[in-house]
Amino acid sequence: MRSLAAPGVRIRRLHRLEPAAIAGVMSRDATNFRTFWKATTFSSVIEPTIYLLAFGLGVGTLISTVQGLDYVQYVGTGMVATSVLFASALSAMFGTFVKHRFQRTYDAILAAPVDTEELVTAEVLWMSARAGVYGCAPLLVSMLFGLDPAPGMLLVPFIGFLTALGFAGFGVLMAAVVSKIDSFNYVTTTVITPLFLVSGTFFPIEELPEWAQAVANINPLYHCVELVRHAVFGFETIDVAHVAVLVGFALLMWRLAIWRLEKRLID
Repeated sequence: MRSLAAPGVRIRRLHRLEPAAIAGVMSRDATNFRTFWKATTFSSVIEPTIYLLAFGLGVGTLISTVQGLDYVQYVGTGMVATSVLFASALSAMFGTFVKHRFQRTYDAILAAPVDTEELVTAEVLWMSARAGVYGCAPLLVSMLFGLDPAPGMLLVPFIGFLTALGFAGFGVLMAAVVSKIDSFNYVTTTVITPLFLVSGTFFPIEELPEWAQAVANINPLYHCVELVRHAVFGFETIDVAHVAVLVGFALLMWRLAIWRLEKRLID
């Protein structure tokens, strides 16, 4: 049972996430998503198709195989991480900013028996679930270019979900940090684009300078790419290290997002 307090006074309840509150926020997100799911699905399918045509069939005429894999399949499996990144981080940044600053949606939600911790958790879970599903689009497109179905592909939505937890939290954190929506250009240019390029999606990181390899090894996208490729082409080892990096990144971003958004909402 929730604690009683004087009108207008909110009591902070650390680390007590109530399923009903989280489900209520996620239900609102799902209902709202019905109004624009067609456009989101269209872009999630067309974008990897364009990349595969440009890199797979374009560059693929110059590079036939990479690490023993057909280059189209190499790019197609790597594009899963990219799709997850864009579907989680960008959606979280712009969606959170608009709902907080312009629509005042969060003010209305927090007027109900929901606190910031539950609000952020629900938002991150919803965007991660959505990103995990849309992350499968590049695999489906790759099948049209010759990628054979494999049982391990069933793990890809879960890998995408785990990866998206961290990047959705990152997006909420950035939305709570910046003062203007135009500032997202700095985040995209200095953080998202470099992570996207140094993730092993289009070329092996082993071919990069040592400093770039060091950056790639702490890049969550790289670990997502490795997990996806291992799931699709067969696990040779148990990828505990890759999973650990993604879990650690998700927990860190989740807590930072809660801390920063709460300060923003109080201010």
